[in-house]
Amino acid sequence: MALMAGLVIHSFIIGVNVSDWWRGRSVTPVDLIVTSLGISRMCTQSTITIDVILLMFLQSYPHSEVLLDIMATLYVFFTSINIWLTSLLSVVLCLKISNLHTRLFLYLRRMILHRTGCLIAASGIVSIINSLLNLLLAIKKIHEGRTHNSTIHELFIDCMDINSVCTFTAGAFFPLLLYFTSSVLLFVSLYHHTTRMKMSSNLSINLETYYSAMKLVSFTFMYNTVYLFSHITSLLYHHLYCYTSPWIHVVLDFLPVLHSSYLIYRTAKLRNQMSKVLHNVMDYLFQRKTTENIENIEIVDR
Repeated sequence: MALMAGLVIHSFIIGVNVSDWWRGRSVTPVDLIVTSLGISRMCTQSTITIDVILLMFLQSYPHSEVLLDIMATLYVFFTSINIWLTSLLSVVLCLKISNLHTRLFLYLRRMILHRTGCLIAASGIVSIINSLLNLLLAIKKIHEGRTHNSTIHELFIDCMDINSVCTFTAGAFFPLLLYFTSSVLLFVSLYHHTTRMKMSSNLSINLETYYSAMKLVSFTFMYNTVYLFSHITSLLYHHLYCYTSPWIHVVLDFLPVLHSSYLIYRTAKLRNQMSKVLHNVMDYLFQRKTTENIENIEIVDR
């Protein structure tokens, strides 16, 4: 269910932005990041699904532990790049919307907004390094298991090495620090700005845009907090009990879909395109139902 919803939502985001780029329309740094985030989230959900299938049907396969390690490496890569891209999105929004005017802030705004593509590529490189470290730890663990004549089944039920948990936590610390810092700065800046505009008693000022931005920042902040807590809980739970609760997987699958849906709702371009798609679908269904009713009436008349 979450996989199908995720594929539809993320494909829609990717399709709208790629279509604009193909038609020669301007693509903003936010559009570029959101498109990359949609691709990585779609790949993450696909990786989880394939991994579950491998666990269900290929445990007796002689080289199944290698396949599972490859899938785990891909999962770490996509999860890591998701965290980096979410942090980059928060930083870009802070630089674009916040009304700070210090020299450092203005320098970062010029540098980052004009190098978004390079920063996305750098996020991918860092994520590759992080995933390769986890792969090396897994290979070392398999080699040690074979050295001690461990069976394939024992390699499967063996708990996750605490080094893998520490590696993931260390790799996620810096982007999450950037994310929380930029989110707090943006929210505080928006709050002070709206407060000053209220005190000015200017009735012509529309604050709805600022409130929408504050809601987006707050929702994304809650999403990242719950997602990070669920992911760390999953790793620690698996390390301690050699078991991962299905409910944690449901949360980890559902949260990115929920956040992407909220991005569509809060982004005017995506929201308008979604309205057009839903309108076309409803028209198609209505016309089909009308055609069926006419055919049934003709059959009855005969």
